Amino acid sequence: MDHQSVTEPLLDAHLVAGRGAFHLDVHLHIDVGEVVALLGPNGAGKTTALRALAGLDPLAAGHLTLAGVDLDRPDHRRWTPPERRPIGVVFQDYLLFPHLSTLDNVAFGPRRRGADRRTARAHAHTWLTRVGLAEQARRRPRQLSGGQAQRVALARALAVDPTLLLLDEPLAALDARTRLDTRAELQRHLGDHRGATLLVTHDPLDALVLADRLVIIEHGRVVQEGDAATITAQPRTDYVARLVGLNLHRGHGDGHSVRVGDLTLTAADRVDGDAFVAFAPSAVALHATRPDGSPRNTWPAVIVGVQRHGDNLRVQLGGPVTAAADITPAAAAHLRLAPGQAVWAAVKAAETRAYPVG
Repeated sequence: MDHQSVTEPLLDAHLVAGRGAFHLDVHLHIDVGEVVALLGPNGAGKTTALRALAGLDPLAAGHLTLAGVDLDRPDHRRWTPPERRPIGVVFQDYLLFPHLSTLDNVAFGPRRRGADRRTARAHAHTWLTRVGLAEQARRRPRQLSGGQAQRVALARALAVDPTLLLLDEPLAALDARTRLDTRAELQRHLGDHRGATLLVTHDPLDALVLADRLVIIEHGRVVQEGDAATITAQPRTDYVARLVGLNLHRGHGDGHSVRVGDLTLTAADRVDGDAFVAFAPSAVALHATRPDGSPRNTWPAVIVGVQRHGDNLRVQLGGPVTAAADITPAAAAHLRLAPGQAVWAAVKAAETRAYPVG
């Protein structure tokens, strides 16, 4: 294998496509053995990207190159239909064939690729064993639990030894307990997959657990990408900040101070020029009166709403800056929090991060 083929990504795609007034323009690169999560809010273009990769919708421009082969390149009039692409897909609703047994669902792909019935079924049985469902081989999809159906769909996608595996919200249809177990199972199988994997999801936990790298899109464009540590440390849009559970504001930095509207916040980091400032809801303390002592960042706020958030309460704050604060039920009772109530918010400078916009 030459040096060029070693360094080139397995998937090299520039996806340009449209649906009605919506326009997608996204670059995607995935290496051998890498799992990339594609995240974004509803309407960001995740489904459009998935359909373009699977061959369900042709590209309007750009290219889709997999293992050095152009599957879709409009300027060269090259387009490969879905059934001829070395791609496996696990759809959100699994889309198992209701009239086929579990075994024959998994054998369907190898059969379509030219294997005889006996060989395809033997291969399917191997995959059902790998996902722990050999004893369910004769059952129909309606006789399976949600977690079992998900594993059958995964086995069916992997049975064709795909160069690219596409997962469309693969855990969304599962209840919380089944989701936890199935996520761990899925992580193991993705670790063994020798091709490239794209996980399309809106769930940050699925992405953080399963993916090596995150690509976040909004309005059909990539707004941020990187590993989980980078994304969670330095979100660059409000959506990404909410995704990773941080308060995010944009302002102007001057040393350790960042001016956000009429409020100046002191940060642990030094930054000059256009800057983001971020802090966790758990870092926000609420007080009935202006606090004395260590917090460098204090401002008057108004309670906008209060809701349960795990074992704590999440308080939405209005005022000079909007923010979320996580406090204990005991603290909320002590402050007698109610919508419209005036409070003081405080965040220590040591828990406030600042970084350049560019």
